[in-house]
Amino acid sequence: MESSSTDPLARFSVAGKSIVVTGATGAMGSVAALALASAGANVTMAAGNESALTEMHSSIAGDNAVMIARRPQTPDDAAAIAATAVDTFGGIDGVLVASGMNKVGLIKDMPVEDFDAVMDANVRGSWLMAQAAGRVMLEQDRGGSVILVSSTRGKLGHPAGYSAYCPSKAAVDLLAKSLAAEWGGAQIRVNAIAPTVFRSELTAWMYADDEKGRTTREAMLSRIPLKRLAEPDDFIGALIYLLSDASSFLTGQVLYLDGGYTAC
Repeated sequence: MESSSTDPLARFSVAGKSIVVTGATGAMGSVAALALASAGANVTMAAGNESALTEMHSSIAGDNAVMIARRPQTPDDAAAIAATAVDTFGGIDGVLVASGMNKVGLIKDMPVEDFDAVMDANVRGSWLMAQAAGRVMLEQDRGGSVILVSSTRGKLGHPAGYSAYCPSKAAVDLLAKSLAAEWGGAQIRVNAIAPTVFRSELTAWMYADDEKGRTTREAMLSRIPLKRLAEPDDFIGALIYLLSDASSFLTGQVLYLDGGYTAC
């Protein structure tokens, strides 16, 4: 790697990198895809909601973004997403697996199908996308960066019916570590970003000023040293860092993007 001591910020550039984003219409994935495209990356946006994906794609100026209306649900889906990046931009330099889901319910009431759905979306989907992109990266022999989206709930339990979600995110953490060990010799870095609650359609009620929102929010804020909940834009700095050469010696880590929640 060439020295960038004359311009240290150059190491944080993602310009020209080919980056795949799954879950590209979700709260995190959409912010990530738009930020990366704005920063000059060549972005392959994958999501299951074709109309939302088309609308988001049309909002990106220039020709540095391509869309594919698929989720990494099967090996063929993941391979098609990876192939879109290769065919359009000549390869893959980075991946953000932001697709996933949660189904909340006490274990005594939860159908096994709900547990399976969460595991399939969060663990199997991450594994399949990492496999498909990893095959490309290994063949390219130029390294790269893979980011899996985890959660603070991969480290902490939850009393309100998260018996599928928490274990799924713990598995994502260990998947990141396992792949970091497996691919380190090829200079492919694998890390996980683990946020706490951030603003999205699913969590909007926690940001509301009604009694339920205030009560839940105050309970969360009592555990967060920064005394605020996260916004999607809080994701951008960690994302750019992990996909850029600035993090070239960082792999196998779970980066808690939580305002200090897990420190307490």
